[in-house]
Amino acid sequence: ANGNDNKKFKGDRPPCSPSRVLHLRKIPSDVTEAEVISLGLPFGKVTNLLMLKGKSQAFLEMASEEAAVTMVNYYTPVTPHLRSQPVFIQYSNHRELKTDNLPNQARAQAALQAVSAVQSGSLALPGAPTNEGTLLPGQSPVLRIIIENLFYPVTLEVLHQIFSKFGTVLKIITFTKNNQFQALLQYADPLNAHYAKMALDGQNIYNACCTLRIDFSKLTSLNVKYNNDKSRDFTRLDLPTGDGQPSLEPPMAAAFGAPGIISSPYAGAAGFAPAIGFPQATGLSVPAGLGPGALGPLAITSSAVTGRMAIPGAGGMPGNSVLLVTNLNPDLITPHGLFILFGVYGDVHRVKIMFNKKENALVQMADANQAQLAMNHLSGQRLYGKVLRATLSKHQAVQLPREGQEDQGLTKDFSNSPLHRFKKPGSKNFQNIFPPSATLHLSNIPPSVTVDDLKNLFTEAGCSVKAFKFFQKDRKMALIQLGSVEEAIQALIELHNHDLGENHHLRVSFSKSTI
Repeated sequence: ANGNDNKKFKGDRPPCSPSRVLHLRKIPSDVTEAEVISLGLPFGKVTNLLMLKGKSQAFLEMASEEAAVTMVNYYTPVTPHLRSQPVFIQYSNHRELKTDNLPNQARAQAALQAVSAVQSGSLALPGAPTNEGTLLPGQSPVLRIIIENLFYPVTLEVLHQIFSKFGTVLKIITFTKNNQFQALLQYADPLNAHYAKMALDGQNIYNACCTLRIDFSKLTSLNVKYNNDKSRDFTRLDLPTGDGQPSLEPPMAAAFGAPGIISSPYAGAAGFAPAIGFPQATGLSVPAGLGPGALGPLAITSSAVTGRMAIPGAGGMPGNSVLLVTNLNPDLITPHGLFILFGVYGDVHRVKIMFNKKENALVQMADANQAQLAMNHLSGQRLYGKVLRATLSKHQAVQLPREGQEDQGLTKDFSNSPLHRFKKPGSKNFQNIFPPSATLHLSNIPPSVTVDDLKNLFTEAGCSVKAFKFFQKDRKMALIQLGSVEEAIQALIELHNHDLGENHHLRVSFSKSTI
């Protein structure tokens, strides 16, 4: 009976009602039973399997219909891959698989038995693909993760959300080595590490960037001394933060939830949207063609999901990259000042201070994610004595004034400015984005400039300098601590790109450290 399913695929047939039997198409000819079973494992027990290799198809039976529904919802927005080939999954017309009397079923049954033995913890998976060929899963619950093409920052929270899909994550340590952002991540069980590696290796976290490269670590356990934004032991909430730095308050996932999460393998399943929270969801880009059901696994009711897509600027449109900034000090603010300040969180293309209401301005960022990031970090900060507010604007772009129109220099185009911090893909600046703080990180300091020169520079700009220190290894960099966050914001606006002589222009950014 199973053979008849194939005839109906000539056209797109209407989707079947849910069944615990799933029909897989276009599976590679050299795929193993264990690999096919592995697609279902994160969602629950796999109870039967029928491989039709001649037709490049397979049927997978889950223990419950609920597990099958979760699996289909998870793989609907994004296609799973076996051996780098896309595989298509839908419900079968069959309610169960009867394979007792079929030939060639011995291997499938052996694979299923092996998997259930592994699930009960007694054996390593035979036939499971491994990079080295010798490395059996079960060796280590610790994965080594390298992120290539790091176009947007990837935080510890983002990794925790993605990898938690495959089991309990106990510890994570992140670091930069050989100019690559890397992490070590420890699961409670080696099997979880195995499934996470199979599912995530080679996938992108965001659209076309931040590619995960995953291997098993030689370590079998991680030793985490501090809980902060670089390392975390989820089993011990009592650990100190180490450098006195609180971890990033709103998870940065909120800012970067938009770019590719929905078109990436862990669309909602990794729990991204809840982290974003509905108030900021206006920045979400939902690719056209994803129906409300596409976010299935998010455990939000579908009305909530549809409500979320009905937000202007979200349905099918990339999120808005223009911010409306209000409650500015009209006597002190300039387009250049806004360009420098918002430029800490993304590349600012245009700024317009409103001609009739100079406490309001529009700031156009390079993309929606940068706009979201700038809004998250700067809204609510004090600047020139007033609390700045930033929201997404209804405008899609900032218009330049026409010839002869009176503008008083209030509209400026910065798209070709040499001062953009994020023009270069994978630039180190992406890893050094921090909330405004009273301590500033200074770099590009020429050798002849002394501590006093720099302290005087900041004092003349109206700041009170509380502490100062050069980096031990590199005298081109220093930290300076000022009287308040507001002073630091104003000093950054006034002194970023300040000419220190010898062809050195001072670079100023917010630091996560204190002195």
